[in-house]
Amino acid sequence: MYTDTIISPLGILAIEASDIGLTRVVFIKKRPMTVSANAITDSAKQQLNDYFSGTRQDFNLPLDPKGTDFQQSVWRYLATIPYGQTASYQDVANGIDNPKAVRAVGAANGKNPIAIIVPCHRVIGKNGSLTGYAWGVESKSWLLSHERKEFI
Repeated sequence: MYTDTIISPLGILAIEASDIGLTRVVFIKKRPMTVSANAITDSAKQQLNDYFSGTRQDFNLPLDPKGTDFQQSVWRYLATIPYGQTASYQDVANGIDNPKAVRAVGAANGKNPIAIIVPCHRVIGKNGSLTGYAWGVESKSWLLSHERKEFI
């Protein structure tokens, strides 16, 4: 396993990768003492820094998240939600051809191990409300506002 971190406007992001692709991008409280980077973590750091500086809208990174088949299908769908746009949990359920799985979509969304790059922050309530986010609704709001600046 390879690891590195970046300081983002929202705090410290830990970046973890296998030899195949990214396995986790998560917010952490404290930087670890050691770093064991590889080409994938290096590329992720650069692309995340570009995203936060407003010069990147799409990520081009190999992914290797661990999860159930259902979770994987949700995470693949999340990656199709365009920058600056949102989708409801119902939209995601419909998009994976499982329209009755709205609650399960919410649970899978909450277990997304690759924050920002797999944009679970772009999933909102059907009524437009900013429902839960593993790293806080304030962070979700910030990310959506950051992306919408490009379209204002």
